[in-house]
Amino acid sequence: MEVFVRVAECGSFSRAAESLDLANATVTTCVRNLERHLDVTLINRDTRRLRLTEEGQTFLLRARELLESVSRTEDEIRSQVGQLRGRLHVEMPISLGHALLCPALPEFAKRYPEISTALTLTNQRHHVIERGIDLAIRMDQVEDADLIARPIYEGHYVVCCAPELVASLPAHPGDLDRRKCIGILPEERRFVNPWPLKKGDEELEIRPDGPLHYNSSDALLIAAERGVGVTCVLDVFVNRQLADGTLVQAYPEWDTAVKTFYVVMAKSRVGSAKVKAFTDFLFEVFASQRRPSGRGVVGVRAIGSR
Repeated sequence: MEVFVRVAECGSFSRAAESLDLANATVTTCVRNLERHLDVTLINRDTRRLRLTEEGQTFLLRARELLESVSRTEDEIRSQVGQLRGRLHVEMPISLGHALLCPALPEFAKRYPEISTALTLTNQRHHVIERGIDLAIRMDQVEDADLIARPIYEGHYVVCCAPELVASLPAHPGDLDRRKCIGILPEERRFVNPWPLKKGDEELEIRPDGPLHYNSSDALLIAAERGVGVTCVLDVFVNRQLADGTLVQAYPEWDTAVKTFYVVMAKSRVGSAKVKAFTDFLFEVFASQRRPSGRGVVGVRAIGSR
């Protein structure tokens, strides 16, 4: 039943097999055996796509309900004896994982030694349901309206540089030499993100044109620490450097752009005790950071053909 649901969600036997860590032949056999047991055809197959039959649609709804009920019951019993167990697949952006989650994950493993957490760090937005991802971190937008999105962190960009450069900066950010500004490259683009700044009614935009630019906050901060130039990154990535003095904030009186992080999951995962435990842990990790206002609206952006 679980294999059938995953095939229906993924729209593919091979993708379902990958997400379940099973052989393709095993997945095909499971569905055939289920159809044989029910004496109906659940999925019509052709060379291009899969399509659920009317019986398959009905069985999918009931199967989801039953599997969710079984999962909640198992989690409830395990929670009572403090033995949450099972596999947990988490996905988040690379820089965020390096900055916050990777250093904290050993603590989660100590609390829940029976949970096997698989963390995928990627800047590519994968389909949460198709990949069998239990929960993921997204920035500003999620890819599917069928997902549950909960704001977990609201980050503000920080203009910063190495301490030895601060004294040479002009009093007004509009006078910054763009050739001494290093920036972030958006995914699959060659031009860096501009820095929007605002102070009262005055607004300006700085377009970095320095000697180095990266698509990684980690690499950008290394260059900034070595005095290559001024940069602008989210506070969550630079808080440690600001605290230990390796980088210094510039123009703190100016407002910068805001980016909201969300923890997202399929509706079927909402009742999972494992997912709840990990979500609570994420809020602990972000506890020392600025919390979101909760008034924002998450955008939905289509990915691929779905």
